[in-house]
Amino acid sequence: QVQLVESGGGLVQAGGSLRLSCAASGRTFSSYAMGWFRQAPGKEREFVAAISWAGGSTYYADSAKGRFTISRDNAKNTVYLQMNSLKPEDTAVYHCAAFARVRTFPSRRPEEYNYWGQGTQVTVSS
Repeated sequence: QVQLVESGGGLVQAGGSLRLSCAASGRTFSSYAMGWFRQAPGKEREFVAAISWAGGSTYYADSAKGRFTISRDNAKNTVYLQMNSLKPEDTAVYHCAAFARVRTFPSRRPEEYNYWGQGTQVTVSS
């Protein structure tokens, strides 16, 4: 069993920044890739960013490239999402997720992640 707890969401004006954190417990965190997804009301869950198990490889949705940075601290069992230059269209519930397969590069498909956090709300006002 894996527990993922996100934090760091909130209300921010357009152009502002937020840093999301996801604390993991219950599994060897450093052996699994991690991802961030988001879901806006009435929309499907979409991929935002992912990072390999050791942190050496990162992947971003086109909407996140150049503005968001994913990172991880395996000593703290935590993955981060630094979000800069936020836009109203970034408003969503953001979820972190643990990839299902050990030491495998992550995908962008949510069905390949088997543990999810409850999410943290990010609201960007115009």
